[in-house]
Amino acid sequence: MQRRFINPFMSFVLALVLISLACATSQPTPTNTPQPSSTVTAAPTNTPKPSATLRPTRTPNLALTQQMDEWSAETQKYLELGYLPSGEGTLTKLRSYNEESAQLGWYYSWPFGGYRATDFYLSGHFKWSSAYRSADLSGCGFIFAKQENGDHYAVFLDRSKVLFVQTEEYYSPIGPTRGTGRVNFGNPFDHSDEADFTLIVKGTHAYVLVDGELVGEYGLSQSKAIRGELGFALLSGTNKDFGTRCEITNLHVWIPNGD
Repeated sequence: MQRRFINPFMSFVLALVLISLACATSQPTPTNTPQPSSTVTAAPTNTPKPSATLRPTRTPNLALTQQMDEWSAETQKYLELGYLPSGEGTLTKLRSYNEESAQLGWYYSWPFGGYRATDFYLSGHFKWSSAYRSADLSGCGFIFAKQENGDHYAVFLDRSKVLFVQTEEYYSPIGPTRGTGRVNFGNPFDHSDEADFTLIVKGTHAYVLVDGELVGEYGLSQSKAIRGELGFALLSGTNKDFGTRCEITNLHVWIPNGD
């Protein structure tokens, strides 16, 4: 068998070469460490602002506008008839009333909250009923020229006549100087009576209209104060049950400027 002799120096060199190769072979190959990826965050979207809702415009009160137009025409009519001192004044809508009283021969009044005047007109729709078929004079009405001591005038619409009175300690009737002061309605016990009622005062003259027609003109005392408080009144014609019931609607007052 053939032997190969290895030169010691060459063996040393060869050993170094082998060791170098072994080291080169065993050294790990560096890997690329992945960099942390950036987290992509969605950009915030612009949320649209809610659109402003327009506030509803105020609905015109057509009924009241029409009513005021009718009252203005009514005022013009009275001016043309010579019942008013001038055409310059203020029309005011007043609240409605619904009252009853069962005290025979008495009337009660409710002031209109501080309205005082010398010349004026009051107008409203009266509806009244009675708890007794044979009731005395009774119905809805107005007071005017009421003084601090309680003196005043009062006017009532009964089923058969207009009752116009002057009141101090007791009341005394005043008759018409023109017209009859008479009306003709059904018995308010059977069913309610209804009518438009207007009282106009100009100086010492008072005019009463029922359903737009003059039924009486009345003379007022020249020595008695005319300027005073205005109000609603109810005259009872019986003591039975509810007595006399009165409802006033469409109520308004006209007072000339400066009064």
